[in-house]
Amino acid sequence: MSQETDKSADPILLSNLNDQGIFTLTLNRPAQFNALSEAMLDALQNALDNLDSQARVVVIEARGKAFCAGHDLHEMRAHADAENGGEQWQRDLFKKCSGFMQTLINIPQPVIAKVQGLATAAGCQLVANCDLAIAANECKFGVSGINLGLFCSTPSVALSRNLSRKRAFQMLMTGDFISAEQAVDWGLLNKCVAADALDAEVNLLANQICQKSQVAVTTGKTLFYKQLEKPLDEAYELAGNAMACNMMSDDVKEGIDAFFEKREPSWKNR
Repeated sequence: MSQETDKSADPILLSNLNDQGIFTLTLNRPAQFNALSEAMLDALQNALDNLDSQARVVVIEARGKAFCAGHDLHEMRAHADAENGGEQWQRDLFKKCSGFMQTLINIPQPVIAKVQGLATAAGCQLVANCDLAIAANECKFGVSGINLGLFCSTPSVALSRNLSRKRAFQMLMTGDFISAEQAVDWGLLNKCVAADALDAEVNLLANQICQKSQVAVTTGKTLFYKQLEKPLDEAYELAGNAMACNMMSDDVKEGIDAFFEKREPSWKNR
């Protein structure tokens, strides 16, 4: 177990890698609703930049009533005066946050958001940026910055890539919260379950991925995001090249042999 701290004595980020290769990051600022302060963003970025080679799946969870309430408004308000370099500080903060959100996409390991409580603004963005997301039934999701006079511009990037345009725009323009059931229906979550079943459900999904060939999982995640933003012909070219390279791996040969021989495969890259 490793810990990252800020000015307080308490760790703000906990990390743990289990024997199955599930690497768990736990936001640990419950009194601040796990807000994404500068220190929290630095800790998260550092954790992803230095992932153990044995990590197969990353799970992001949180302690307390909220999963993540977005950016630290106290910290942001303290740097809101232009004459004191506030605008540059804000630019640097959002650049830091955007870099972290993109790292979630760029690392080869699938990332699962394990949502136990409220996720709003950049917290909702964090859920949207994870590859997979499971939440407790009572959770709510929103991008409510507009209620403070601040349009959730950076969260809109991830939100509009998960939800339909009209649903994303509705959330961004009204600041209204949606339920976990709506979040599943609208495409923000994969699934919602009873709170007491959340641990088991996330572990089931994470372990299911850990059982797959690592070369197939990493190939798949990389290709999935690359092809999304490409025109159809370029997307198919990327996909075809990825499959051809993937086909040359020892794991594919083993997987096909195991299929014909009606046995479980023994992955070399597991």
